[in-house]
Amino acid sequence: MNKSKNMNKKRVGIIGSGPSGLAQLRAFEAAKNAGLEVPEIVCFEKQSNWGGMWNYSWRTGVGKYEEPIHGSMYKYLWSNGPKECLEFSDYSFDEHFKKPISSYPPRPVLFDYIQGRIKKSKVRDYIRFDTTVRWVNFNDESKKFEVVLDDLKIDKTYTEEFDYLVVASGHFSTPNMPYFKGIEQFPGQVMHAHDFRGADPYKDQDLLIIGSSYSAEDIGVQCHKHGANSVTLSYRSNPIGVNWPDGIKEVPLLTHFEGDIAHFKDGTSGKFDAVIMCTGYQHKFPFLPDELRLKTKNNLYPNHLYKGVFFNNLPQLIYLGMQDQYYTFNMFDAQIL
Repeated sequence: MNKSKNMNKKRVGIIGSGPSGLAQLRAFEAAKNAGLEVPEIVCFEKQSNWGGMWNYSWRTGVGKYEEPIHGSMYKYLWSNGPKECLEFSDYSFDEHFKKPISSYPPRPVLFDYIQGRIKKSKVRDYIRFDTTVRWVNFNDESKKFEVVLDDLKIDKTYTEEFDYLVVASGHFSTPNMPYFKGIEQFPGQVMHAHDFRGADPYKDQDLLIIGSSYSAEDIGVQCHKHGANSVTLSYRSNPIGVNWPDGIKEVPLLTHFEGDIAHFKDGTSGKFDAVIMCTGYQHKFPFLPDELRLKTKNNLYPNHLYKGVFFNNLPQLIYLGMQDQYYTFNMFDAQIL
């Protein structure tokens, strides 16, 4: 009888062990500890540690096992939102650090806090690290997901079946890289903020940043503080509009390059040593077939998701954290409920 019960136990696959995936794992663990019956859970994480975006890596491009780098964190990143909006309802910053801390903590402090709550449970046992999802197929006959996986450490490909699939792989790891005429002839460095790791290389340089949102502001200010000769922010729609210090200015959208000269929409131009694209990210799920793939831009209400979570055409497919994010950690907890 017990054997039959185990045979019929549902299986849930979770893709990603960043904050949203960890929140899902923690919820299952909490239900189990409360005496509720929970399905068999397996989480797949292509990195060697949990934390998703908060798991900082010095690497850019590809990682140890030639997989595209997931993280977009840089060395001296600080939270751009107050910690009071990020605080877990059941685990306060004061409880974790045993003392008050500032409202805008640096990256390592937030990562430590994220780990603090999750380490109170045993969810690490559910995670297969260095394992990436290559492909997903939904079998209409068995009503199960067939998931093709790669164990990166031993270079082994295998397939497993799941009744439910949770996509918690985030949407801040595939850069959106616009094209500007002449950029291929620009003699300096051109990169996306995804690959930015620190401001020191831009000391004494004239830096052009494309974008006018959080990363553009933060990277621009950091480069200024670390000794950039000048920082120019090029906006598409509206300027950030703050009272910038000497050495930082905003101009309308870039139109084209002529060598190392950038031309802007208002007719002005300037000579630059490097370009950083702070132009956002794409929702990218290359492991999902077209009929299961969420296709949306970064907004508060993605199409095709019931309650912002369940895929309309197949409710067994669950997407976590796909919205434009403000109260991120709390939002993940709320979505799981």
